[in-house]
Amino acid sequence: MTSALGLLGWLGLAFGAAMMGALFGPGDWYAELRKPTWNPPSWVFAPVWTALYASMGVAAWLIWRQVGASGRGRALGMFLVQLGLNALWSPLFFGLQSPGWALVNISLLWLALVGTVVVFWKVRPPAGLLLLPYLVWVSFASALNLAIWRLNS
Repeated sequence: MTSALGLLGWLGLAFGAAMMGALFGPGDWYAELRKPTWNPPSWVFAPVWTALYASMGVAAWLIWRQVGASGRGRALGMFLVQLGLNALWSPLFFGLQSPGWALVNISLLWLALVGTVVVFWKVRPPAGLLLLPYLVWVSFASALNLAIWRLNS
């Protein structure tokens, strides 16, 4: 029972960060921005992020379950840092309408996420593996953020 509640808690935390995207979603401002030709259609983002937030929650839960494992506390701390940076991106990009500040944020997120993947992998390799699609997507999102910033500066 404790393990199931833990899973729900980590999923809840991950999807709590996702709520920032719902609160600060794209609007008319975003629709009017110049975007690169390789910008995905808007319908792609919700299912991709839903799957990524689910895998993030499961990965954190796998680490959380490793009671007594060396590096567990550091791994969960790094997870929370990257999750906070993740949650901050939508208010910066959409809320403040600032692709530049969002680019700074997503660059820090990328660095924090790489560190999180490494420490997760050391504590429990399947947890690190679960974060790899997220790292790929954040890498793509970083390039997209950069392109939008450059096209609209």
